[in-house]
Amino acid sequence: MNSLFQNNSPAAPLAERLRPKTLDEVVGQSHLLGENKPLRLAFQSGKLPSMILWGPPGVGKTTLARLIASTADAEFIAVSAVLSGIKDIREAVERAELTLQQHGRKTILFVDEVHRFNKGQQDAFLPFVESGLITFIGATTENPSFEVNSALLSRAQVFVLNALSEIELDLLLSRAQQLVAPNTKLTDAVKEQVLAYADGDARRLLNFVESLFNAAESANVTEIDEAFLQTTMASKLRRFDKGGEAFYDQISALHKSVRGSNPDAALYWFLRMIDGGADPLYLGRRIVRMAIEDIGLADPRAQGMALEACQIYERLGSPEGELALSNAVLYLAVAPKSNAAYNAYNQAKSFVGNDKSRPVPLHLRNAPTKLMKALDYGKEYRYAHNEPEAYAAGVDYFPDELTENKVSPQFYMPTPRGLEGKIGEKLKHLKQLDQEHLKTKAKK
Repeated sequence: MNSLFQNNSPAAPLAERLRPKTLDEVVGQSHLLGENKPLRLAFQSGKLPSMILWGPPGVGKTTLARLIASTADAEFIAVSAVLSGIKDIREAVERAELTLQQHGRKTILFVDEVHRFNKGQQDAFLPFVESGLITFIGATTENPSFEVNSALLSRAQVFVLNALSEIELDLLLSRAQQLVAPNTKLTDAVKEQVLAYADGDARRLLNFVESLFNAAESANVTEIDEAFLQTTMASKLRRFDKGGEAFYDQISALHKSVRGSNPDAALYWFLRMIDGGADPLYLGRRIVRMAIEDIGLADPRAQGMALEACQIYERLGSPEGELALSNAVLYLAVAPKSNAAYNAYNQAKSFVGNDKSRPVPLHLRNAPTKLMKALDYGKEYRYAHNEPEAYAAGVDYFPDELTENKVSPQFYMPTPRGLEGKIGEKLKHLKQLDQEHLKTKAKK
């Protein structure tokens, strides 16, 4: 029978038990913690600046903040931007002031997920960082250039932490195995899958293998093979946060692979995102944008195919609908590329936005009444279908003031690729007809 006073509190999670106690125990981030590297030098000097630790989840941001506090012999206060507000910030500052007055110790204030604080909350730290009352350490998975306000960013040094390599994850896996399951073996195939699932995230790795080793212990399994791994996985781990930095990095990689005419890379990034849990219709909208922006009139069929792929997904769902989207990705990747229409739109939009409001030339105005006709609305308009080649040579369709020098603005400059090559040849021919008409008119 258990004693009434027996300590039955649960053991700490494996990730917490393996949290490094010294700098030398930290796995990864050698670019910051190696000999003569910036963070190690800061540790050794004891002169620690306020800083932003930017990196993906599970790479040691919280661990480094705790080690900094212990090394500097400073009070450590941790605040989560997800759960905290101005009241919590005020309490942390009051505690820092009390610590300084009573013990003469400075305070390191660690703000996890600092990007979740709004501008006003971030500004609340500024006077205390400037006065030296606190050393501010913010941790974020998002690009601080966009998510941390400039005033706070200018007072902190940004350190970029990297996802752990497979070699580094393998070292952590060995430590975990030695601590909780020294007599349990992993086949090479299982180890490879586990490291792939971790995807550079130490915490994800340790949480997963803790469950795996517990399952093996319960089943009296001493060697974990692929069959056991599959039966004990509750769900496939996702490789990115749908709203995070990695998500947009992969979208960028997909778009640039299509633009770069590499169908294999485009298909890889598309399926990486599907595998990671991205909404297929979100990807479909991005695929439509690629067709418009990067292919345009070089192959107008691309837009239609991209739109049809979205409609097919809406009709069929997964996985057949995803095949339609992948077909569109491949088609766009191998299609001729042109951003001429995209550039023309942007240039014309800018021109119109900066130009004054100019009147429509009389020959282009509609004349449904006698009064309008008396005012010369529509006078001398030439109906293109009645002209040779269905083209009214020499007619200008811009406002008169824009063609005073006989040079009209040109926004659309087709490339020689795909259908635009033929479009370019046609436009060149029509300009020749304009020039011939003007020469004939001048002789008269």
